[in-house]
Amino acid sequence: MSDQNGVTGGTIVQNGDVMQVQNALVEEVYTPNSRTGYIKISYSIPGEREMVFTDLLQLNVGWNTILINQFNESISLCRILKGMTINAWFSTDITDGTPPQSNAYRIVAFLPAPNIRVIIDRITSIDTQNGFLYVGNPKNEVEQIRFIISNMTQILDQENRVIPLNSLQTGQMVRVEYGDIVTASIPPQTPAYLVQLLTY
Repeated sequence: MSDQNGVTGGTIVQNGDVMQVQNALVEEVYTPNSRTGYIKISYSIPGEREMVFTDLLQLNVGWNTILINQFNESISLCRILKGMTINAWFSTDITDGTPPQSNAYRIVAFLPAPNIRVIIDRITSIDTQNGFLYVGNPKNEVEQIRFIISNMTQILDQENRVIPLNSLQTGQMVRVEYGDIVTASIPPQTPAYLVQLLTY
């Protein structure tokens, strides 16, 4: 434990059988498979005379740990990097090791805003049941992109009015804003942030 002049991480509070920390600073991340592993965080402990102490805690991440970003989207553990901040809910059963360890129930990571990419292309198909919108070359799946349409996706018509996914039709021209994280699948897949209808 070391004393600091400023706050470097959140403070831990107990809520029933669950411990919680907000705005904890990520000091180290380890994962052998991008989904399980651990996160070492630093958090603040208020002291006397306005002194603030910091301590470390290792949060063990298992298959049952909920990992999401600030937009409530599922993420892999490898997306969380040293220097980021997280909110975490974890077990009150904390070991006496160095650093102490606890099993994490839920982690919300504050990821940097993604770079926005834009594509203007025709709709090749729509899967309203599963929330997919395909654009690109209808004759070649390699030249298509499958966009994930979630409740975070805004779909607008030509007058900027919000419309449902099932209002779109194959062959229409759309402008899609999406992030820079695209899967290596065929067709590549990525969440859509905004879908703007350009032509009927």
